[in-house]
Amino acid sequence: MAGVGDEIRLYLRARVALIVLVTIEEQRAVEILDDVRRERDPNADLVVWDIAEHFTSAARPPAGHRPLPETGDPGTALDKIKELAAKSPDRRDLYVLKDFHEFWARDPRIRRKLKTLAQQLVYTGASLIVIAPTRTVPVELRNDAVVVELPLPTAPQLRAELDALIDSTAGVRTQLGEPGRAKLAQAALGLTVAQAKRAFAKAIVRDGALDDRGLDTVLQEKKAVVRESGALEFHPVEESPDDVGGLDALKRWLTLRERAFSAEATTYGLPAPKGLALIGIPGTGKSLTAKMIGGLWRLPLLRLDVGALFGSLVGESEERVRLAIQLAETVAPCVLWIDEIEKALAAGGLDGGTSQRVFGTILTWMQEKTAPVFVVATANDVAAMPPETLRRGRFDEVFFLDLPTERERREIIAVHLRKRRRDPEAFDVHHLAQISDGFVGAELEQSVIDAMYHAFAEDRDVRTADLTEALLRTVPLSRSQREVIEHLRAWLRQGRAQPASTAPDRRDQSGRGPGLELDLDLDRPGDGPRDPNRPGDGLRDPDGWGGELH
Repeated sequence: MAGVGDEIRLYLRARVALIVLVTIEEQRAVEILDDVRRERDPNADLVVWDIAEHFTSAARPPAGHRPLPETGDPGTALDKIKELAAKSPDRRDLYVLKDFHEFWARDPRIRRKLKTLAQQLVYTGASLIVIAPTRTVPVELRNDAVVVELPLPTAPQLRAELDALIDSTAGVRTQLGEPGRAKLAQAALGLTVAQAKRAFAKAIVRDGALDDRGLDTVLQEKKAVVRESGALEFHPVEESPDDVGGLDALKRWLTLRERAFSAEATTYGLPAPKGLALIGIPGTGKSLTAKMIGGLWRLPLLRLDVGALFGSLVGESEERVRLAIQLAETVAPCVLWIDEIEKALAAGGLDGGTSQRVFGTILTWMQEKTAPVFVVATANDVAAMPPETLRRGRFDEVFFLDLPTERERREIIAVHLRKRRRDPEAFDVHHLAQISDGFVGAELEQSVIDAMYHAFAEDRDVRTADLTEALLRTVPLSRSQREVIEHLRAWLRQGRAQPASTAPDRRDQSGRGPGLELDLDLDRPGDGPRDPNRPGDGLRDPDGWGGELH
């Protein structure tokens, strides 16, 4: 139990009389405090008070145990602690208070008594420790109290709990060797000790033995617990780079960092990458790319719902942010996906500053974090984002996902045909890519689905003609939201991001890349080559936009 126990011992030696231990694991906290008490003074007592059981001694063994008063009133309990400490000022007892965050939040009398008692205990050997699930401390107590957070258990601690459970369970059959047990304990990271033991026991009871199937049981339990946290949820990492069409520059960047979280990279002297921002046109595959990163790097993928961070109670939003960050760091190395970050973190002044505090907490953590948590933030509207969001140091790179080129559209159409068990070779994919100029990946996928529904209704297999008809019926976003897309492309042309695609088929003969200014005429998609003798036609976009390059 090193770490937190050592920190508490240091505060006790410094005569800090009021410590707030932040955790939801009361039993584990009491065990740590009992270890601290025993090492500090075996003859001291560990006295616990709560509103149901009143005063009890948690010392093992209860050396120096005395008759304890009987009271369920929190104010009277503080008076009794004062009396006990005054009778034996040299005793180094620890008084643990449970549920006191409820009382000090609504009763100024309790806050006053607690403050006075903490100041008086400085001159005795006794100390107060409040176990609370939140780090919100009343302003009156902040000068006298220190806040210590109990982190979630580490893999070695969970491994010890697993071994103890196996040894104490009669008749359990285990087929897990040393690597298997270590892997199971690693899978339980992010769970409390009680949650992990429950998951291990569930695996034993359900399967009749502890083997590789227990890993799935633990992961399912972990997903449920993380989901209950409100803001985080696990996503399956089923996508691979083959499931994402185009984006070759982005894929190359990710592939170079595939072993970024390995021990070899650390030994080589490389720091863990911080994160990636994906900006671009809606439907171009930003969310799919975030899912693909988890699969490519074989890391757990957590999705942060920033909107779910906000609560109605004072301090609740900040507490949810803290818990989400703690969970992500415990599960690390992992990928943390923040989808449409601009909608949740846009600056606003109608919520008493809560959104700014939440936003500031996340940005500060992204800048200062040392845990191997790779943040992938996606956004459609850069204008709605505070300018400091995309600053270097928070993200390793910012990529812009543009409208797919003809080559990329061929890849995307082929991907979605394969996903639906169709051979792309049986379709004229080249023709489909030509007539889908200006379509984003999501529109291409939906066109494939619409064509298949049409063919299914006629009890036959889908054909190129069905796909052609579906594409021609669709009005792409590049036409219906032309101004929005041009605004995003203008942002890219200012050099604020790297293009996610090298797009060699989009370059003109001077070799200039995606930074070209386009005078788009989106009403003439794919109208074929134009006469080079006509003004402007010699600089026509080779990708079929029908616009002129300047």
